[in-house]
Amino acid sequence: MIQTMEELLNLIKHPLTDTDRMRTMQAYEFARKYHEGQKRNSGEPYVEHVVAVAKNCAELGMDVDTIIGALLHDTLEDTDATEQEIRDLFGESVLFLVKGVTKLGKLKYQGKDRHVESLRKFFVAIAEDLRVLIIKLADRLHNAATLEHVRADKRRRIALETIEVHAALAGRLGMEELKGRLEDYAFPYAYPDEHARTTSIMAEIVPESQTAISYAHTRIDETLKDFAISGAVVSSRIKHTYSTYRKLAKYHWNTELVYDIVALRVLVPTIPDCYQVLGLIHMLWKPIPKRIKDYIALPKPNGYQSIHTTVITEHGVVEIQIRTHEMHQEAEMGVASHFAYKESQFTGNTVVKSKKFNWIDELKELHSVVSDPSRFLEELKLDFFTNRIFVFTPQGDVIDLPEGASPIDFAYAVHSAIGDRASGAKANGKMISLGDALHNGDIVEIITSKHAHPGTKWLDYAKTSFARKKIRHYLSESHT
Repeated sequence: MIQTMEELLNLIKHPLTDTDRMRTMQAYEFARKYHEGQKRNSGEPYVEHVVAVAKNCAELGMDVDTIIGALLHDTLEDTDATEQEIRDLFGESVLFLVKGVTKLGKLKYQGKDRHVESLRKFFVAIAEDLRVLIIKLADRLHNAATLEHVRADKRRRIALETIEVHAALAGRLGMEELKGRLEDYAFPYAYPDEHARTTSIMAEIVPESQTAISYAHTRIDETLKDFAISGAVVSSRIKHTYSTYRKLAKYHWNTELVYDIVALRVLVPTIPDCYQVLGLIHMLWKPIPKRIKDYIALPKPNGYQSIHTTVITEHGVVEIQIRTHEMHQEAEMGVASHFAYKESQFTGNTVVKSKKFNWIDELKELHSVVSDPSRFLEELKLDFFTNRIFVFTPQGDVIDLPEGASPIDFAYAVHSAIGDRASGAKANGKMISLGDALHNGDIVEIITSKHAHPGTKWLDYAKTSFARKKIRHYLSESHT
């Protein structure tokens, strides 16, 4: 036990006081006492699971209260422990987290309605304190890593949910490494045939790519030294298996169109360094047209920033990512990096107050306006778990929308009054229909008229639940 707890304490990134150490050890003893005699499907003592969840939280840089909450996350649901005991021993903040995770329940598969209702609780809890979600994702990570011990008739359903819900949420929070791990653990059980095909392809491509990668790595290292770019770190990475599968499927399994299974990454201290390195790389090799993506100037909706370029070297095609060390930290950890380094903004019952996390508040609204469980799940998948695009107002404000969104969705996202009075739209200076699909990077202008108003046809144009809700409200008001 002592060794296990020392491993956990050593993983905590925040400075630990003697009180922190004592409280964490006390939480472990509390969990061990109340989970005594309980076993997981693997046969291991249940307390080992809660320690694994706590370790996952520590690796994400979470604060001590969150780690204690992880150790205790199943005590209210699965043992005789009481809220009062947790409050007295560990404080109100820890109790709030444990209750938040408990409210989510275990996402049981006893009919669609019950499943969806548990999801509703999940999202309401998220909107109250993101640390509840972090614990739940850390919990799911360990459960996904041990799926081989789950009954075969449950395994695929849990794996699918891990990919469609939990990994998708991690992605929306910018936690790309966690997203990749969740997907990779679940992939063999969710889609076994596709997993086998993908791993077979990767087993061929990865060794073949090593020559080009090693060569480019050496040339870039030498060039950075020649031009005195200090503090740069060059490394290679292999794309996650599920992410590779998605890319291969997109290109109909044509491996010649997938360049980034193995890629190089260059980390530098500052943003100007990023652009200087990009110039140096393009001095060494010709870039492939339309394969240069500047996510520093135009970040992804979840906040991801990096420059991607794909070049033709003497030994093959290589994708290279360039970003600052800070961008890399945020790309890997997402919102968790804020907890790790800006803790004061995220204590208690708070939500990240940033435009890129506006969708969390939208989840609360969706919960309140959609009562039918089946429709809730459909709206959820459409609004929050689809691929996202970002489009711009003429003033340069970024609007985050699901892929396939129309000017109607854009108009209502800007302001309800603009949506209600939309009579036409322009994308990149050209007139388009109100029902046309917008594309990533479009500059969209809504033309309004005092004579314009929503019609039933607009419900076909609208892809977001928010826009459809506003349209239905207008239509119902106009008929009263």
